[in-house]
Amino acid sequence: MKLKQNLAINYFRTKFKLLAYISKRKTAEQAFKLFCTPLMKAASKPRTVFTWAEELNFILNGLKVYGYRWNKDAAHKVLILHGFGSSANNFHYYIEAMLEKGYQILAFDAPAHGKSQGKTINVLEYSQLIEKIIQQYGPIDGFIAHSFGGIALSLAMEKIPHDHNTKIVLIAPATETSTAIDSAFKFLQINDPAVREAFDSIIFEKSGYPVKWYSIKRAMKNIQASVLWIHDEDDDVTPLLDALKVKEAGFKHIEFIITSGLGHRNIYRDKSVQKKVIQFL
Repeated sequence: MKLKQNLAINYFRTKFKLLAYISKRKTAEQAFKLFCTPLMKAASKPRTVFTWAEELNFILNGLKVYGYRWNKDAAHKVLILHGFGSSANNFHYYIEAMLEKGYQILAFDAPAHGKSQGKTINVLEYSQLIEKIIQQYGPIDGFIAHSFGGIALSLAMEKIPHDHNTKIVLIAPATETSTAIDSAFKFLQINDPAVREAFDSIIFEKSGYPVKWYSIKRAMKNIQASVLWIHDEDDDVTPLLDALKVKEAGFKHIEFIITSGLGHRNIYRDKSVQKKVIQFL
């Protein structure tokens, strides 16, 4: 598997390098498509708790999206939002723990993830998914969001009625989209400023917002919910530095927990983190 990954990486690096000589715009378009494509989907076997779930589905932007619901008639509702390349299946512990407390739980596979249709996804599409879930199954008073799910939830919360009684758990959220793009360009060895400029232009053309708008720090000014933010010092996907800038902004409705040695994915699997999340909710 590692050999296949290395071959794929080298292929894309060579492709973008050659394409940049021909067209900066075409290079940016191809880079944007790759940026929105989860190349490695979660492949873990379905957990037992999913056999107890009510299966849900609806159409979003022409794609069938699949989800799960437990304890349909319970009043307290929690929505779980996975990260890029992940799926609802990876959050079985949280589901099991909240079932013990009698909560109603909703968990969906975003487009291009898990059982849901599609090949690409961007943060606006993910936030649209969250809005539709709440429209059909809400109101929802608790959220757990990891990584890419965190920034999508932040954008959605700007449009969703809520107050300080709403509780949000952000686990290693993708805080600044500009940082994610910088990392992707560095990884793909795209060093041409003209390509990056064209890439940013594509985002603006598709959404009407510049890259810097896609920011949890910016969105948090419009969010009243009580927030628990958990981030690890050794996160190499969503850097702690971006999270610390939010912490330094002094939002009084955010409680920060900084862990060490867990990285980007083990953080939500860690038992002590899981207990803190359940206690907060």
